[in-house]
Amino acid sequence: MNSHVFLGTFIAYVIIMIAFGWWVSRNSRGSGDDFLLGGRSVPIFLTIGTTVATMVGTGSSMGAVGFGYANGWAGALYGIGGSIGVILLALWFAPVRRFRFMTMSEELSYYVGANRWVRNIVAVLIYIACIGWLGAHILGGGLYLSWMAGIDLTTARILVALGFGIYCVIGGYMAVIWTDTVQAVILFVGFIAMAIIALVEVGGFSGLGTNMDIASTSFLGVDKIGVVPAISLAAVIAVGVLATPSYRQRIYSGNSVGSVRKSFIITGVLYLFFSIIPAIIGMATHALNPGLDNSNFAFPFLATEILPLWLGLLLLVAGLSATMSSASSDAIAGVSILLRDVYVLFTGHTPSARKVVGLSRLALVATIGLALLFALTSNNVISYITSMIATVMAGMFVCGVLGRFWPRYNWQGAIATLIAASATSLAVINVDSWTAFWGNPSIPAVLVALVVGVVVSLVTPASKVTPEQALKIIDDERERMELDEDPASALGSKSV
Repeated sequence: MNSHVFLGTFIAYVIIMIAFGWWVSRNSRGSGDDFLLGGRSVPIFLTIGTTVATMVGTGSSMGAVGFGYANGWAGALYGIGGSIGVILLALWFAPVRRFRFMTMSEELSYYVGANRWVRNIVAVLIYIACIGWLGAHILGGGLYLSWMAGIDLTTARILVALGFGIYCVIGGYMAVIWTDTVQAVILFVGFIAMAIIALVEVGGFSGLGTNMDIASTSFLGVDKIGVVPAISLAAVIAVGVLATPSYRQRIYSGNSVGSVRKSFIITGVLYLFFSIIPAIIGMATHALNPGLDNSNFAFPFLATEILPLWLGLLLLVAGLSATMSSASSDAIAGVSILLRDVYVLFTGHTPSARKVVGLSRLALVATIGLALLFALTSNNVISYITSMIATVMAGMFVCGVLGRFWPRYNWQGAIATLIAASATSLAVINVDSWTAFWGNPSIPAVLVALVVGVVVSLVTPASKVTPEQALKIIDDERERMELDEDPASALGSKSV
């Protein structure tokens, strides 16, 4: 495929998405709640569309296909873990929609008496996590675009960042969810078409094992990667969904608890069926060309070498759609955290309503820029994602579960949970034998954090702040972003 043709198609596609994002957001009231949460009235079909597009992201288009290329049916583990995560999210956390939280740090601090320390620590961790997720999307999209368009990697990453960044800045959350929904359709059509054509090219399912290690064709590739690492991979993706701020954003912005729950369950079922697609594409590519230097290029190789030009372009754009749809969601979630929590940490008050949209746009530019810098440090999408999730997000997952279901959980236990999870993850990453056994640090990080959180909560005083009092503290604090008040209404007297 001519690299100039592909680059031109990509640029045209981005321009269309920018124009579409502007068009759907043109009637926005211009409030912070509108820009960052879509007015908290997102209907079920848009929640499904944006969640599907976010899930079928960089991990599925680059990481999972590449993992399938190298490890056979193990490529389906990414989708299985994501499906489990979003279904559990529907069952466990959809009900928090009624509390009108704006960020995940609000939610986690609510569980422990609206404690300021917990909110500040979680806000910083979540913002780092959002930058990490964005970095992974820019990394995957940059590798993809560089290989396809024949441009250097740095330029490719900048183009990907600009691609989703512009329509985020222009239209905010409504632009993101509408463009996500359009891209979700492109993604499903593109990936399924590619899988069908790939199967035809290799002679059906029986041909997928050609040129592959026999262990890769075992059930979910467990003979190739090991039982514990296979469970760890699915677990780390599930934990990522349960603790990723962009998925919580779908809960907070949904039309109702019922709408959110139904959309997540439908998404989980769709994604479970989808999980086999990346593995098929990866294995088919390996059967046709077992000598790729970088397994991350399995998806674009199949599209360029096997398919006719028009279909190859459609599928390659679908792959980049996956990257941009996921990235735009994480960018908005990161900015919500930055303005609602990190801003308060450094200034002592929330920004007034009339400043939120302008500050949000500036924050989007800064956040995407930071993520771009982080993306320059890695070239492997799956290892980047799994290490980042286990280190930054395992503790937040445990905080959410204990806080949601165990009333005795307190702020001391929450802080201990966060520290224990990160410390355990870093320890596993830095000991080669532990990494070889576990595959990634997610399971030990979650288990240690769970034990430490329970023990510390039991040996320290229970919170004296009732759930009703905690919610009022958070609600009162948030009002400045919804009502145009003077900055003098600081939060110091309301903090705990």
